[in-house]
Formats: sequence, structure tokens, C-alpha cells
Amino acid sequence: MWGRRSLLQALCLVIAGAQPALTAEAVGQAVVIKTEVTGQSGPIEVDTSVHRNERIKTSPSGLGQFLFRDGTKLAVGWGSSVVIDKYVFDDSQSVKKLTIRAAKGTFRWVSGSSNSSAYQILTPAGTIGVRGTAFDFYVGPDGTTAVVLLNGAARFCGPGGCRQLQQRCDCVVAKPNGNMSAARRVDPSILDTLGNPRALPFLSGNQRLAGGIGMLGGCNMASVAPERKDRTRPPPAVAPAPQRQDPPQRQAEPQKERPNKPDKPHHDKPHHDRPHHDEPDRPDKHEGHGRHDDDGKPGNHGEDHRDHDRDHSGHRDHDHDNDWNHDRGRNFNRGR
Repeated sequence: MWGRRSLLQALCLVIAGAQPALTAEAVGQAVVIKTEVTGQSGPIEVDTSVHRNERIKTSPSGLGQFLFRDGTKLAVGWGSSVVIDKYVFDDSQSVKKLTIRAAKGTFRWVSGSSNSSAYQILTPAGTIGVRGTAFDFYVGPDGTTAVVLLNGAARFCGPGGCRQLQQRCDCVVAKPNGNMSAARRVDPSILDTLGNPRALPFLSGNQRLAGGIGMLGGCNMASVAPERKDRTRPPPAVAPAPQRQDPPQRQAEPQKERPNKPDKPHHDKPHHDRPHHDEPDRPDKHEGHGRHDDDGKPGNHGEDHRDHDRDHSGHRDHDHDNDWNHDRGRNFNRGR
């Protein structure tokens, strides 16, 4: 009986001890979330608090921007994973210690109001020491790390030694085995060195940041646009090509149809060959004009027949008079 009671008390102590871990101290909040960003308790939304020891992950197209209590800003780009490892806050609105551990992905860091010595960023290839600064950094799947300075100064230290970044756009690339490049100005060839065209998207412009943190990019990397090269959309000039060929085709079609149109000889015939039922009043208008006797119109024929009858009647009267005179002469001779 007592053994069971002791077991229950032990379980209560375990739960009570785990309770602070579940309610860890909030060290900042999300100010921008795009696509999908998750934390220890699930999806992170705008104004969601982030806590000490919390792992933040982004999807292949995700983006999260976070603001810590001392004003430090952290942008987490696509396909990234980072843990807020240590956060020790004091009463003067600054931190005594802020350490993040970047496992993979791409990031932008802007220091807050705390002392530079309070910030530390851990990567598989080494440690970034902050000197009151802003910079981008990328961690590849194999741990290869690249750091590009945007403002202030920084130092990268790994198994192969340390490199100082003092000029804007200075860059260093380091591997977990200790190999490290000299600090030099970044250029688009760094994407080939890292073997990932999606690396450093805040510099190339493939991911846009909001607020003042987004105004720090550049370094002549924006012209690279590797994400745009990956797109498979056809160029816009291909679509109008068929339209340029349409106008000559449309002009050729009526030219082919012209020989096929029927001849129009009936339109060239004289007007007197047309049917006369469309002009019923014409005979009355031309009645009495004998010069049109070849067109066969009845009005002219009537006039011509009248003239002809007058001529024949005249001839008949003249012959009759001749016959009458001849008879008178014959009778006169007989009387004599």
C-alpha cells in the first residue's frame, strides 16, 4: 500500500519538475511568418512567443522573422532549423547571454542593444562572434558554412583558425574539417562553391524580408536570381509567335477565293436585255418617238402602223381617183 503511494508521489514530483520546461521563458515573438514555420508546440503564427531551448523549423518555402526582447532580429529562411540554445536576460533590457545553434539553412542576424560579447552563433563548421553587426549566414547539409558581413564587424573561428570580417560584403566559407577560405568580397560564384543556388536568398532577392532588416541586402548578388532560373515557365516571347504569322495567312485567303467567284457577264449586258416587267411605265413615256422602232416597243409600233396605214390609204385613194378618171375618159370617148 505504501509502495503505491510512494510511486504516486514520485510521479507527481516528475510532473512538477517537467512543468517549468513546458512553460519555458518567452524570449521573443514572431513578427513575420510566411508559408509554414513550426516550433516546439506546433505551427508558429505572427505574435506567437518563442521560448528558450525551442527549435524553430521552416518548410522548403517558409520564412520566419523574430524579434527578441533586447531588440535582436533573426530571419530564418526556407528549409532551415535553429535552436535558441541559451538566453539569459537581465533587468536592463539587455541579455547577458544569447546563443543560437544553427543546424542548417539560411539566416540573417541583426544585433540588439546588448553588449557584443553576449551574442554567439554556433554552426557545424565553427562559431560566429558578433561585434555589433549585421550579417547573413548559410549552413549546408554537410555543415559547410558561409558568412557574409553586411554591417559592423564579425569573426569566424573553426578548427582551422579564425577569419576577421571587417568590410561590408566580406565573405568566408568554412567546412567542418577545418578548411577555411580567406575573407574576400562575395560574388555570385559563391553559390557554385556552396553547391546550392538557393543559398543566401536574402542577398539574391529570392526571399523578401519585411521592415528594416530587409534593407541590408545587396552586395551585387541580386542579379543572380537562381530561383528564377529554376522556374520552368516558358518565355513570354513564345506566345505571340503564332500571332505574327496570322496576318499573312488572313491576307492570302481572300486572294485564293477571287478566281473562284462566278463571272458576272449579266452585269455587262445592255439595259434593254433586262426584263421589262420592272419598268411598266416606260412605253407611255416613249410613245410617239418613231426613232425607237428597232426596240420592238408596242407604243412605237402603234405609231408606225398608223403612219403605214396613212400611207396605204393615200395610195388607195390615189389609185381610186385614177380608176375613176380612167372610167370617165372611157365613157367620154364612147359618148363622142
